[in-house]
Amino acid sequence: MDFTNKATRIRLTDFKTPHMRAFHVTWFAFFLCFFGWFGIAPLMAVVREELLLTKAQIGNTIIASVAITVLVRLLIGPLCDRYGARLVYSALLIFGSIPVMGIGLANSYETFLLFRLAIGAIGASFVITQYHTSVMFAPNCVGTANATTAGWGNLGGGVTQMAMPLVFAAALTFGADKFLGWRLAMVVPGVALFLTGIAYYFLTQDAPDGNYKELRERGEMEPARGSGWTSFKLAAKDYRVWALFVIYAACFGVELTINNVAALYYFDHFKLDIKTAGLIAGLFGLMNIFARTLGGVFSDKVAVRGGLKGRVWFMGIVILLEGIALMIFANMETLLLAVPAMIIFSLFVQMAEGATYGIVPFMNKKALGAVAGIVGAGGNAGAVAAGFLFRAEGLTTQEALFYLGATVAACSVLALAVQFTPEVIAREKEALAAALYEREQVGMRPAA
Repeated sequence: MDFTNKATRIRLTDFKTPHMRAFHVTWFAFFLCFFGWFGIAPLMAVVREELLLTKAQIGNTIIASVAITVLVRLLIGPLCDRYGARLVYSALLIFGSIPVMGIGLANSYETFLLFRLAIGAIGASFVITQYHTSVMFAPNCVGTANATTAGWGNLGGGVTQMAMPLVFAAALTFGADKFLGWRLAMVVPGVALFLTGIAYYFLTQDAPDGNYKELRERGEMEPARGSGWTSFKLAAKDYRVWALFVIYAACFGVELTINNVAALYYFDHFKLDIKTAGLIAGLFGLMNIFARTLGGVFSDKVAVRGGLKGRVWFMGIVILLEGIALMIFANMETLLLAVPAMIIFSLFVQMAEGATYGIVPFMNKKALGAVAGIVGAGGNAGAVAAGFLFRAEGLTTQEALFYLGATVAACSVLALAVQFTPEVIAREKEALAAALYEREQVGMRPAA
């Protein structure tokens, strides 16, 4: 699907056009999904004490929180192709809020594990976020739009590390003990997700010119066929999509892993209290306020001169730098060195994510949702694989981080597999030139 009337500019103060309404509502929804998804992570020291969890059991809950997302992301992309982002996102937010609020009912390792598994489904929100902005923005700024909405959404992973210990502390001031406190704290993100699901339905539309149902009725869009399986098969048979699957596993998969282990790592390794460990761990996610956007901006800038090849080379270089930075962070023995090393590592992680989704919109426009879903699932598959490193009794957390960094660096060579035909390169070069020209013309028009 290739829509007309896409935005050629990102105007952050614009809340009236459908493009920018989608931009703002989708990043905020994704932010809250991250908040609910990882809200329990900075409170794990208390949960571990109450439920008497072992290292292996904590590792299993980390794996569970990201494992189900692999499947849901694969399914959600084709659903977007068929039904549009508006309906799919609204449903995911409303139904996903239930296990977020319900995790407070867990009273054993098994029930806690099941709730973390169910909560992981809201991680599929990322695919819808990237799909919606890909539909709304033109080639000259789609990389920046995708990176910014995803980055500001990922920011929720950092904010929750800082905010949930404060929500937990607030519960204690109202008389709850610590074991009731973590349960009450999780109600807050759950309620926010439910209300945002309702708002998403009323504040957004699927495409620049309307919702999919209306566009199909007007004959401006191909009729929906099948259940979405057709678009999935179209994307799945392209080896380049699977190369991006692994590359995204090496960046977003790593971010998910760090979101899950960082607070506990600082708590155990550097002997910090829960609040301080959460605040420092939160710095990793807070880099999303600009770092992922940088990846998208540079991808768009490089494309002006280097085209699609430039986007691919930039992605490969940033992935390599991410792996090197992670290995350095893993070897930091003092808090004074560990924190800046983590921040530098975070910069490259998130730039790599932005660079990857600067390429996704150009892979196959007839199966955009399916491509976004498969690549997005790669991030969670990577987090699942990394989770086994951190549950191994024979490995320290530092050793697991180092091995993970080496694996990431090795994955950078897969960028060589992401190539485009001369016809696609020429077509996208022409589309980019047209978008840049339209942007220039709009900028020259006198204000109304």
